[in-house]
Amino acid sequence: MSSVTTTPFDDLSPVLRAAYRARSAAAELAVLPRAAKDDALLAVADALEVRTREIVEANAADTDRARAAGASDTVVDRLTLTPERVRAIASDVRDVVALPDPVGEVVRGSTLPNGLELRQLRVPLGVVGIIYEGRPNVTVDAASLCLKAGNAVLLRGSSSAYASNTALVRAVRDAVHGAGLPADSVQLVPGETRESAQELMRARGMVDVLIPRGGAGLIRAVVEQSTVPVIETGTGNCHVYVDEHADLDTALAILVNAKAQRPGVCNAAETVLVHRAVAGEFLPRALAALTGAGVRVHGDEAWQKAGAAAGIEVEPATAEDWETEYLSYDLAAAVVDSLDAAVQHIRLWSSGHTEAIVTRDTAAARRFTATVDSAAVMVNASTRFTDGSQFGFGAEIGISTQKLHARGPMGLPELTSTKYVVTGDGHVRD
Repeated sequence: MSSVTTTPFDDLSPVLRAAYRARSAAAELAVLPRAAKDDALLAVADALEVRTREIVEANAADTDRARAAGASDTVVDRLTLTPERVRAIASDVRDVVALPDPVGEVVRGSTLPNGLELRQLRVPLGVVGIIYEGRPNVTVDAASLCLKAGNAVLLRGSSSAYASNTALVRAVRDAVHGAGLPADSVQLVPGETRESAQELMRARGMVDVLIPRGGAGLIRAVVEQSTVPVIETGTGNCHVYVDEHADLDTALAILVNAKAQRPGVCNAAETVLVHRAVAGEFLPRALAALTGAGVRVHGDEAWQKAGAAAGIEVEPATAEDWETEYLSYDLAAAVVDSLDAAVQHIRLWSSGHTEAIVTRDTAAARRFTATVDSAAVMVNASTRFTDGSQFGFGAEIGISTQKLHARGPMGLPELTSTKYVVTGDGHVRD
């Protein structure tokens, strides 16, 4: 009489089975040398280029469906993969290969008075889940960074990019497997429904950390509903403060760049605060430059009066404007009586992403950087520089606005944890 051997995992849902396979793959990845991971990533880059036509054809199904559903041109553009964009994604993977491997780095070490040798080493997080919206380039970015840091990754993109993500993950898995790594190092979470994402959020004990990437609604849902630890990549309600000691030409250039260079990203400025001492001179110039760049200003009474004098419409600002991440050519604007008043406004309304001060006064700059509680604070520089590549990290998995484990642009070191290795010679504790 034959019998069937079962395991406790036979009755798991497809999502949890994927998580279980990822956990097994993560155990193999954790001990791989850099060369093995880099060879796999080079194979991924080559596979993306070889299979560009397959990927672009799959993407066309997604973009056609998005247009039929009435998606905006901006949304469709974010979703679109062209041969040029696929080549750029492959180039980004090769850039990751060139980055130092953080795994095994000694964070600190010492010999204790009792002779024990203590080392704190960087180790992979394990299984990383990424929940993100309709940007298929994130699929490969996340996979390559997680692999380099020795993690297995579970990718849960939006249903709007399902065909694109399926094609991309198929190419990545084939390349990884061909290079001798477990194919399950990279998996697309099964299912397109909200239930599959919620199941991933509840996979505590099988998934080590979740990272949401997207709008405020997605991030809030993951933070509030997940039982898996979450690294919150927050929204960007970023501020530019023009101090009374600012060079106004510099302030104007920084403000226009921070708002209008690429308004639909999290490090674009959403509010400008101007010291009253320079408002009379700066506001007319700012309104002309911002309007010329296509920006619509939502201002307080001072900005409205300046707009009326210049013949430029300024919409009255409300509390909703102060808290809004527009991701568009809209900007909230106010005049403040002091640096401290600017800081108070920022601490009340900011999402904790990036704030900038423009000033020639080093004391004002020091006070601003010390009292503003955000992940990044710029002095005489655009908020647009808060970015992993701009910071010299090579790449990023997202920008964290929380304070535990990681804060600011998250590169490879932020995709690791640490463990202590203690070496003795028969030591026993008294």
